Amino acid sequence: MYDLERYLNVRSATGATLGPDGQLAFRMDTTGTFQLWNVDEPGGWPQQRTFYGDSVSFASYSPERPELIFGKDEGGDERMQLFRLDADGTITSLTDSPDAKHRWGGWSHDGERFAFASNRRDESVFDIYVQGRDDDEATLVHEGDGWLTVGGWSPDDTKLLVGEAHSNVDQDLFVLDLESGDFEYLTPHDGDVRYGSAQWAPDGDGVYLVTDSDADLRWLARLDLDGTLREVVSDDDWNVDGVSVDVDTGRLAYSRNVDGYTDLTVGQLTDETTIETFPTPELPGGIAGGVSWGPDAERFAVTVTGRTVNTNVFVVETETGEATRWTHASTAGIPDSTFVPPELIHFESFDGREIPAFFSLPPAEVRADDGVPVIVDIHGGPESQRRPSFSGLQQYFLSRGYALFEPNVRGSSGYGTAYMQLDDVENRLDSVRDIRAGVDWLHEHPAVDSDRLVAKGGSYGGFMVLAAMTEYPDLWAAGVDVVGIANFVTFLENTGDWRRSLREAEYGSLEDDREFLESVSPIHSADQIAAPLFVIHGENDPRVPVGEAEQIADAVRERDVPVELLVFDDEGHGIAKRENRIEAYTRVVEFLDEHV
Repeated sequence: MYDLERYLNVRSATGATLGPDGQLAFRMDTTGTFQLWNVDEPGGWPQQRTFYGDSVSFASYSPERPELIFGKDEGGDERMQLFRLDADGTITSLTDSPDAKHRWGGWSHDGERFAFASNRRDESVFDIYVQGRDDDEATLVHEGDGWLTVGGWSPDDTKLLVGEAHSNVDQDLFVLDLESGDFEYLTPHDGDVRYGSAQWAPDGDGVYLVTDSDADLRWLARLDLDGTLREVVSDDDWNVDGVSVDVDTGRLAYSRNVDGYTDLTVGQLTDETTIETFPTPELPGGIAGGVSWGPDAERFAVTVTGRTVNTNVFVVETETGEATRWTHASTAGIPDSTFVPPELIHFESFDGREIPAFFSLPPAEVRADDGVPVIVDIHGGPESQRRPSFSGLQQYFLSRGYALFEPNVRGSSGYGTAYMQLDDVENRLDSVRDIRAGVDWLHEHPAVDSDRLVAKGGSYGGFMVLAAMTEYPDLWAAGVDVVGIANFVTFLENTGDWRRSLREAEYGSLEDDREFLESVSPIHSADQIAAPLFVIHGENDPRVPVGEAEQIADAVRERDVPVELLVFDDEGHGIAKRENRIEAYTRVVEFLDEHV
């Protein structure tokens, strides 16, 4: 038996980027927050490169020099700033606009410039900027009127690929000519269509992307600059999740999402729509992503994780598929043989629909004879998906005799566009009915004590916890709400200006749907909550403001139901710092020990 702090000290290495000299940079949380580290060879001694109290959010090596650009915010406020880290360790601030968000858009191929999107001019929209690596100021190259991102530089560095999100299921692509300023619309369409993971083609005359145009499942396509969309790879059963292309060589990697697990394919473009595949890399864990190509695409780095495999970086030889582990993030001395894998199950919901879920029973030696308690762990998003990645907290609960039930209710991604839209607006509570059906499945399981069920979730998953506790109060022994939504009206009124229109597309608008939003907000049914509730939030949360936590805690407290509220003044949308996670979940464990 290991204590909670030991499990929360299991490290992760992720976010790899390969430099022009073959050196690997990555983010690792050894110090308690994700900082930048370097390693020169597999298993080499890592060198720490940044030393902040807040986490570094990404890193990208220059294609020409041993320098990289990284991003960091302050206290979880998500107003990311950009910095350059030179080979000698010198750090230069590149943006220094602390009231604005900056979204990385990539290096030019000659390494002289970089691009990004930012809401400096107007907090509610994103513009496109280009900046020289040595320049103090960026040049505004396009004024946007929505949620813009930069998808990368054309092979000749004269154009930028720009994406615009109207909602999580409706996107567009444009090409920005940096000399003329022309902003060419590539994806006119009717209805909702996704165009994601877009990458320039090596010839510069098109892009590769994944889309659900004229389909329920996403497929890999080439989009020519004249608007012609051609199939490269499709699948009758699963989404193509993403693609990464090396524009110098035409080598690429794409992934399929197979019931939450990654199926990775690596190959070479032999013409515009044909791929010659290479041997499949043998990677542990079942989940891989974040491809970064090395020089000449002879190898690539990828982050690997799984429910029994803590997160680390592997480097794969492109042509042979030979995979070598380069980082050795610690398991804090806990044998990985003790980690418990999940079982993929499906249960029938109220309308006959089959809902997928991951179910994990604790080891036999720690199971209670009269049945195990279960944590029903609900993902956020809602257009996200619970995938069996590593979690030290989950493994701790399993070691303490709790089972885990992780449903991908309607509204989850990974199962097609139609499934993802089943909970939109007026169908919001149908996903909560899926939770009820999942609990019915648990009631039938012989190993489960159905009187000891805990609803737990974060962000939108926090809303689901509160909704499940108000709609079905008799089902729960306790609830844990982490940065969750209690009131859709106040949430939409107070969320970051840049997010509101995207969220209204999913939940309904303040102007047209206020009465409905009020009707599904748990705050207005808080008198139904009968089980003890633990609420966690970050003071600096720009997505779900801390007022959501305060109002639900106050409402439950008025009912004389046990409630605890824990707010961290140096956190945002989630608990990023290890010391805070230890404090938060130590108290949660004590809370559950008392009430469950």
